[in-house]
Amino acid sequence: MDFAFSEEQEQLRGFAREFLASRYDDARLAEIADSSAGVDEDVWGRLASMGWLDQDLTFLDQAVLFEETGYRPLPAPYFSTVALAAPALDAEAGKRVASGALKATLAWAEPGRPQALLDPVETSVSDGRLTGAKTLVPDGAVADLFVVVAADGLYAVEAGDAEVTPRSTIDGTRRVADVRFSSAPARALASGEEARVLLGRIRDRAYAALALEGVGVAQRALDLLVAYAKEREQFGKPIGVYQAVSHKASNVYVQLQEARSLAYWAAWCVSEDDEMARQACLAAKALAGSAAVFACENAIQGHGGIGFTWEHVLHRYYKRAQWLAAFDGPARSQRAEVAAFLLD
Repeated sequence: MDFAFSEEQEQLRGFAREFLASRYDDARLAEIADSSAGVDEDVWGRLASMGWLDQDLTFLDQAVLFEETGYRPLPAPYFSTVALAAPALDAEAGKRVASGALKATLAWAEPGRPQALLDPVETSVSDGRLTGAKTLVPDGAVADLFVVVAADGLYAVEAGDAEVTPRSTIDGTRRVADVRFSSAPARALASGEEARVLLGRIRDRAYAALALEGVGVAQRALDLLVAYAKEREQFGKPIGVYQAVSHKASNVYVQLQEARSLAYWAAWCVSEDDEMARQACLAAKALAGSAAVFACENAIQGHGGIGFTWEHVLHRYYKRAQWLAAFDGPARSQRAEVAAFLLD
């Protein structure tokens, strides 16, 4: 398949990279990551005004943005709202998101139970009231609305009707929360087989989005490594001329290109609702998560002593890479599903 983004999408990429770089330099990113909230509270309205939250964006349009928010982490609930919650929202809620008036997320995992997106849950609804507990909810502390996975379907619950307990995570710019619902008013979004199919589509979108973010993280780590290898000198030469450093960059580049190809394929499949979307997204998420971690580890090692310091930005990317790789289970879980498709 000969795939390329359109001219308009590449222009969107350039604008997104310029905007994120100007707003979140390394010092600003560290400040937000180490703050109590871990988010840029002023950026959500700006994203709406730039059209990032528009309902008429295709997933390929969003793919460009997801990749750029990996290259320069966006401390806002963009992934939670656009990839996890938006596919389940009704038209009115979608308009609120597009206007910047609503931030949403998906709540699925439950304490003491398997925590994958498609695992059974116990949360129940009776007479329009939802009761249950959810854990590891992405951006749960800043969301205005929860799309809750219950035993019989998907429901929308306002944040004001839930008890939210923030939790710290390895990535300070993408935090999670525990959420408890005690007979909370709930609005049905989908039920039965429709809900099961919708949740599967949400997982595909999430995997593709995270794969694209992983590509962005890996590219940024490689760029930092290459720049340092050109500038840092040892024995009168740039350290990039030595194989111990140049081979690291080469190995990262190879894995990055493999991950990028799969991530773009997954994005295309999701956008076109292709029959191979499930397999493509599984493969892309598995490889891109691992590639992002690999890229950050090699970039840190290539920087030597400075790469291991708290002051250097690389550990911020390393933490985001680990968050991406761990989402909904490790890469071996996705590879096992791909193997099942092939064997069956």
